Amino acid sequence: MNHTYVNPELSLFSYEVLGLVGPNGAGAHDLLRMARHGRILDWAGESQYYVEPKRLAKLGYLTARTEPGKTRLRTVYTLTGKGHDALSQWARTPVRFTPVKSELLLRLLIADLVGEAATRESISTIREDISDLFTRLGESEAFAATQPSRTKYLLLVFGFLRRLLDLHLEFVDDLERELEPGKKPAPRRTQPPGEPGCGTSSPQTS
Repeated sequence: MNHTYVNPELSLFSYEVLGLVGPNGAGAHDLLRMARHGRILDWAGESQYYVEPKRLAKLGYLTARTEPGKTRLRTVYTLTGKGHDALSQWARTPVRFTPVKSELLLRLLIADLVGEAATRESISTIREDISDLFTRLGESEAFAATQPSRTKYLLLVFGFLRRLLDLHLEFVDDLERELEPGKKPAPRRTQPPGEPGCGTSSPQTS
């Protein structure tokens, strides 16, 4: 979905920042820390967590104030009425599937160029990374319990992410079997006549 259609000033990342700032406020370093700790949802560049809140404050979606930090003053952002209205407006729009960016899938894209042996060996290493992500999700679930107004919603998100990681592990198991040396390609499923599928259309009635 083109989010600029809803509001030309705001991108999907803008809404993420507004949501992370939430009702209690947060500094740019807090936003970066939250994203980096979870890792699995950290898809923006580090500098964007400093640039975007400042931009949103200039546009009136956030307010900025300074308060003492550990070693120096820090800027803390809070959601304004305009920012809350923007979230409310966006929340009523249709949801579209966000494009997938996956290194695992890219490794398969080049498998015919680099060889199945190298591909099989490299994809197995993702298990260690996924183990770390499971640990971080556990820590995030514990943090969710300290956020009464958001506990229910955060746990739903983390539950989805756990299933996503499980799917990755299952997929890696499948890939290792399919790319095993000497393994013959699995026969392609024959689509029964009249069954809707990719590139076909369902029968129409007059």
